[in-house]
Amino acid sequence: MATENYKDIFTATALKKLFPEDRADMFFEALLGDVREGAFDINLEFKKHNTKKLVFEFHLKERPGKCLACNLTYGLPEVFSRHPVINVKGVVTKIQEALGERAKCLDWRLGPTQEISHQIHVIPLTINLDK
Repeated sequence: MATENYKDIFTATALKKLFPEDRADMFFEALLGDVREGAFDINLEFKKHNTKKLVFEFHLKERPGKCLACNLTYGLPEVFSRHPVINVKGVVTKIQEALGERAKCLDWRLGPTQEISHQIHVIPLTINLDK
């Protein structure tokens, strides 16, 4: 069976609609009470896919003059999984809507934080599919 090309669905424009750029500011306002205290911006990227799963990544990018500390970001998958502003469940619902009849999202999980560099950390979002 051929693998659907989901890259055509999850373009940069579509990803910004799934996870708007201002979500990091809203997160830090809720978490710390001040947007200026936020150490990073968050954006959603589409990484890869096959017939059984989709893999997205939350990219945490250090803000100018701030420090993207590992001790802060390693606990984030647990926080992201249940925080109402990040709303991973809602993001997955929107992904399902974008998929339409192509596939069904069965479940999802956030993986551990991965340090790409001192300025960029990544939290994988894996969605298991039923075709």
